[in-house]
This record gives sequence, C-alpha cells and structure tokens, in this order.
Amino acid sequence: MQTFQSNSMPEKSPSVKAVFFDIDGTLVSFTTHAVPDSTQKAIKALQEKGIKVIIATGRSITAIDHIRYLNFDGFITFNGGCCVGPDGSVLFRKAIDPNDIQTLLDYTEHNPLSFSLMYENSVSINDVTPEVAGMYAHLNLPVPPLVHREHTDITGVLQANIFLSPEDEVAFMPKVMPNCVASRWTPLFADVNPIGQSKQVGIDVFCQYFGIDVSETMSFGDGGNDITMLKYTGIGVAMGNANENVKEIADYITEDVDNDGIFKALVHFKVI
Repeated sequence: MQTFQSNSMPEKSPSVKAVFFDIDGTLVSFTTHAVPDSTQKAIKALQEKGIKVIIATGRSITAIDHIRYLNFDGFITFNGGCCVGPDGSVLFRKAIDPNDIQTLLDYTEHNPLSFSLMYENSVSINDVTPEVAGMYAHLNLPVPPLVHREHTDITGVLQANIFLSPEDEVAFMPKVMPNCVASRWTPLFADVNPIGQSKQVGIDVFCQYFGIDVSETMSFGDGGNDITMLKYTGIGVAMGNANENVKEIADYITEDVDNDGIFKALVHFKVI
C-alpha cells in the first residue's frame, strides 16, 4: 500500500475553491477504464460545497464523453491548448505553428515515425504499428483514421502525439518542431504543444473565468504533462501510481487511482 507523503506542505491548507483533475491514471483507472466509486463520491461532495471541479487533460474535447456524466465545471483539453467552459463555449485556443507541422511531414517522408495530429473536433494518424494500436487500447480509445501526408491539414493542429523514445526526443524537437514543447506520461510517445502551452495556462484561464486566486486551487495528476499543473496550484497531489518525477515535485502523494487516492487526499486536506 502506498504511504501518504507530504513534501513540505503548510500545516494549514488554504481554502480550496477549485480542483483540477487529470483523466487517465488519475480520475480513470487504466485497469477498469472507469472512475472509481470513491472518486465519484468525492466529486459530488466537492460540488455540494460549491467547489468547482475542472478537467485538465491531454485528450481532445471529443475524447472525454466517458466522464462528462460527472458534470464538470470546465475542461482544459490538449494540455491547455483548448479550454471549454461549462456552457460549451471556447474560452481559449492555441494551435501549433503550421511550419512545425510541415517540417514534421517533411521529416517523416524519409524517416519512419508514427504521429497523430489532434484538431478541435478530429484526430488523424499517419501510421499504425502494434505499439500505437496498443497505446490506444490502453486508453480505451479507437485508433484514429489514417490520413496521407498529401491530404494533411497543417493548420489548426492543437496537439501532436509523437511516437519516439525520450532519448530520441532530445534531438528531434529542436530540429523538427522548434516552436513546440514535448511532455509525456509514458516512454512510448510524447504530447507536443506550442512553446509556453501547458495545463498551467488552462488553470489561469479558469481562475480568471471563475474569479478564483490560484492559491485557492488544488490539482491531481500522475504524468509528466501534469507537472506544471501540480507545481502551480495551491496544493498539487500526485497519485500513488504517478511517475517518479511527478512525485518529486508534488506537495503530497496519495494512493493510486484504484485505491481511492483522490477521495483520501481530499479528506486528508479536509476539503471534503
């Protein structure tokens, strides 16, 4: 069993008015592909206290239907690339520089590399290997349709997924996509977004939207793309199943998603 751990948290936590949740490995179990009952109970308790509950994910806005029944107050999608309010209105949107997408297409014409391009309402992929198919199965998502490079729209890409190792990423990013930044929660692929874009940007969007100070926020995550979020919010909680680099920067480490981690952390901080 994961031992709860505090990384220099103050004795008295600030009043929490908004909680931001990553989806995969945080809200949703990789084992059951469902939100644990304890997490559903915790979210309902937050809502009953008037605390805003907001999604913060690398997924697209079209790939979160499985958690919408929980009636969230907003959605940070594409790692902050598109923020959608409770009424469905787009509060913020930022696409990848089309030059970077064109360079990616040119590069992969001579160098084997699988990648997907995520638009506001669609996703396309250039190649499907067993590893790629396995990743989408792991996320309980359908494999996107194949699109040939000649028919690829280089505008309006909010996020790319590049299937390469962390070691190869070091040389690849400045050479091929210099106007972007990569983050990852798995060695299999990296999320690629515009430089300066992250879940932290989305938090600022919703703090302004709801009139909340960032010191009054809390967040939960497990992957590398959650690091900016966990460091920025008033309380950043790493799941017990989180990557080690995520645990190192978190204010607090709870149990994993399948062992009521969210519920237990909210109770620990007396938020519910």
